[in-house]
Amino acid sequence: MATSVDIESGAGSSSSVVHQTVLLEEAVAELVTDKAGVYIDGTFGRGGHSRKILEALMAEGRLLGVDKDPEAVLSANKLKAEDPRFSIYHGSFKEIDIAAKEQDWNGVAGILLDLGVSSPQIDDASRGFSFLNDGPLDMRMNPEKGLSAEQWIACADVKEIATVLKQYGEERFAKRIAGAIVEARDKGVIDTTAKLQKIVADANPAWEKGKNPATRAFQAIRIKVNDELTDLEDVLEIAAESLKPGGRLVVISFHSLEDRMVKRFMRSKVKGNEPPAGVPIRDDQIERHFALVGKAIKPSKQEVEQNVRSRSAVMRVMEKLG
Repeated sequence: MATSVDIESGAGSSSSVVHQTVLLEEAVAELVTDKAGVYIDGTFGRGGHSRKILEALMAEGRLLGVDKDPEAVLSANKLKAEDPRFSIYHGSFKEIDIAAKEQDWNGVAGILLDLGVSSPQIDDASRGFSFLNDGPLDMRMNPEKGLSAEQWIACADVKEIATVLKQYGEERFAKRIAGAIVEARDKGVIDTTAKLQKIVADANPAWEKGKNPATRAFQAIRIKVNDELTDLEDVLEIAAESLKPGGRLVVISFHSLEDRMVKRFMRSKVKGNEPPAGVPIRDDQIERHFALVGKAIKPSKQEVEQNVRSRSAVMRVMEKLG
């Protein structure tokens, strides 16, 4: 899912957006510390980060791309044909340990996770991610697996829908919107993004300035349909274990739920095996295996001006100690 972005928040009509990889230079600079090492791009997307990583690697270096989106895999196969140092694995990034074993890799020099939904996915109305472009209500990263957003909405009860909107979308009016969705589906199938957008907008009593009232609901349903936060929780631990000493985990998040998870995870890893409160032990006696690399990095003003979808991005880096 490289070129990742947050779901649109504009209240106006959609416009054509050039697909740009977020924090491209910064991410690769932090990731590649061994030019002859092996790396994993856990969210290939359309290969913006992958191509830049390959540029930074020597002939001995290797890169494995991972993506659950079949269209992303098609794009990755073209890169694979161009550069023998690159391979692709079709699946969730929580399977990066399995993917690495298929390459006979025992530990990697770096792992990049560029979270969220990509520009090509948003801008393709047939994928159902966008409330600005009417299309089938799908939202699956891999349209060949799992329930679509339409199918989930059709079978979930009002309490589950409200919980998802509240937890994953931080929607203040979750109960009200959930009720409106259930009431609407009793009258007819909710099978397009335009139908869902109107239901949510009509049920939302207080529109946030400069933000489409469907923003939070669409984010929440997308996260639910794709198990995004569950997969993220799984992959963070797997990624940490997969790194070689000196290897780095670079994560780019696009909304507060993801970033809080990443921040808490990295801080927990860096603390090491701290003893219970009150146990007398010196700080230098605490065994630590990870360290944070710098502070959180956000896109420059220039990048945001060139690519408004990068505005909410936050990048965090953690290194495995020797």
